[in-house]
Amino acid sequence: MRRAQRTELLYALMFIAPFLLYLLIFHGFAFARAVYFSLTDKGLFNTPHFVGLRNYAYLIQDDRFLLALQHSIAYTLVVTVIQTFLALALAAVLNQRLKGITFFRTVYYVPSILSSAAVTVIAIWFFQKTGFLNNLLAWVSAYAPILLTLGGLFILAQGVQVGWERSRGLPVAPTDPALATVSLLVALVLTWVLSATGLVTARPMTEPTLAWLSETNSFLGIPIPLWAIMMLNIFTTIPTLMLIFLAGLQDVPKSIYEAAAIDGANPIQQFFRITVPMLRPVTFLVVTLSLIGTLQMYDQVALMGNAASLDSIIVLAYFVYNNVFNSNVPGNVGIASAAALVLALLTFAIVGLQRLLGISEKSY
Repeated sequence: MRRAQRTELLYALMFIAPFLLYLLIFHGFAFARAVYFSLTDKGLFNTPHFVGLRNYAYLIQDDRFLLALQHSIAYTLVVTVIQTFLALALAAVLNQRLKGITFFRTVYYVPSILSSAAVTVIAIWFFQKTGFLNNLLAWVSAYAPILLTLGGLFILAQGVQVGWERSRGLPVAPTDPALATVSLLVALVLTWVLSATGLVTARPMTEPTLAWLSETNSFLGIPIPLWAIMMLNIFTTIPTLMLIFLAGLQDVPKSIYEAAAIDGANPIQQFFRITVPMLRPVTFLVVTLSLIGTLQMYDQVALMGNAASLDSIIVLAYFVYNNVFNSNVPGNVGIASAAALVLALLTFAIVGLQRLLGISEKSY
């Protein structure tokens, strides 16, 4: 190696030395300690003794650990799929060249910069039995006949207008904004007339019955309180993932869309045939970040406190914390360390699985 190369290597090592020390001390050393503690009966205040794989055997037989494992996997799969799809769709909408689009990009990104603690406290009120969500659902249920009538009349009026214009040889799209404005006005007037004459009326407002955070029932095998946390996490995480997708969309050449439009491809075909394939490297990054983030989700469960029962919302990350500080089981630190290593292995396994399912970091 020449002197110039050695000097360049030395400077490079000097620049990355702080980061390498950080990794070595706070990650490498911590990981080694976790592996060691997982093989001992380490508690908070005792001298650890080697017990081999006894902690892992305990986890296999612990109902709460198995429940936390089940919740973590379900939470990760559901939240990752929903927030990735919604983030991509929202990024595609905000990538359009429209007046005032910068304002909407800022508004949609705001939830991701809010404090997790503040958002969770608001969510506890939001999901109360008499909270905003239940009152909103009760209002929608009561006024469903009027809302459905309004929607049906709008679709009918729009269909009639589009059919009339096309019969005159004009290439009008079904979503033409000018026709949609007229259709909305017609639907509003007709709905008001039907409501005033009593032909369409709202139903009596019913008292909310679903207690999101204290509910004991499940939906699709997932407890209702955990669904509430899923909705909260999706709302706060989508803006960050949307920003990543939006950056990726900026690199897709506009000429490709122009060529596709000339060949007759509609916006939906362009989205699935051009946008999605061209964003495969970005999608790989987004899905990986989402998988890691959801598997390590802890704060929202911890901040729920007694608002929801522990067994309905516990996940692996909180299981580790709960065993260290809220458990009287002998060797609780060793058990928590074993659970943390299981969580780490699960993270590697799921991230590796997504590559096998066809999401690659390589683009076409």
